[in-house]
Amino acid sequence: MASSAATLPSKMKAWTYPEYGKSSDVLKLQSDVVVPQPRDDQVLLQVVAAGINPIDFKRMLGMFKNIDSPLPIIPGYDVAGVVVKVGSQVKKFKEGDQVYGDINEKAVDHPTQFGTIAEFTVVAEKLLALKPKNLSFVEAASLPLVIETAYEGLERCHFSAGKSILVLGGAGGVGTMIIQLAKQVYGASKIAATASTAKLDLLKSLGADLPIDYTNQNFEDLPEKFDVVYDAVGQCERAVKAVKEGGDVVTIYGAVVPPATTFMLTSNGAILEKLEPFLESGKVKPMIDPNGIFPFSETPQAFAYLETGRVTGKVVISIIP
Repeated sequence: MASSAATLPSKMKAWTYPEYGKSSDVLKLQSDVVVPQPRDDQVLLQVVAAGINPIDFKRMLGMFKNIDSPLPIIPGYDVAGVVVKVGSQVKKFKEGDQVYGDINEKAVDHPTQFGTIAEFTVVAEKLLALKPKNLSFVEAASLPLVIETAYEGLERCHFSAGKSILVLGGAGGVGTMIIQLAKQVYGASKIAATASTAKLDLLKSLGADLPIDYTNQNFEDLPEKFDVVYDAVGQCERAVKAVKEGGDVVTIYGAVVPPATTFMLTSNGAILEKLEPFLESGKVKPMIDPNGIFPFSETPQAFAYLETGRVTGKVVISIIP
């Protein structure tokens, strides 16, 4: 599968956008993009699969263009692929290694111009980890941004064994990871989570003790309150009403209402390494939407599907079938 460093092409195919706007208007497939070269602390990857996330289309719309890299931009944060060239200071990886990660250390502070929806991409060594052997490249590409976001939020809430948690948006990319980490890694005493009617069984299968159908139940009206509320949908004003006195609320979307806090993910391969035993044992599983795997040629359709806001788990683009 991997090209050797000696035979690397100088040009590659990549999906790019030359201006900000809706994905259906601005995404273009280019076949003569120069293959980026790794700096001393980077590796060049042959991309096998790329996960996409809401941040990709928000960035494409220009929502943080004042702190973005220059256009044209190749979208994509999540990658799984094969190392084909290493920078002079790289110690952890060698040519041929199968790796995965979120290639943007700071999610909205100058994310790279050269994203992952391309045949090759360069990544800083510290943002990557070896791909768990039991996962396919597509499965691995679905994980980095969402599992690292879930983990960082739980750490910021000082989550620990014996605490209860309410997850808002339990069936989404981040939500499906919060539930699994809270149960399998942290030892939550009770997990409640919201989703639409059709997705309640999924919440149970992930480890939720109390699935809440948001179409007919207001979680803030429950008599029970929670040690931690993790808002993955942008309902902070309601979230703060469901937390115990002295508890923690963290949100990753929308306006922040005290005492809630928010954060933007800092990507770190060490988090993936720390969670590897849970992934290799199958205790924590990738969650890809049943209709969520698209070939490279159908990248615009993948974005259109993601933009419906109805995705269960993740959408992944398979670059090399």
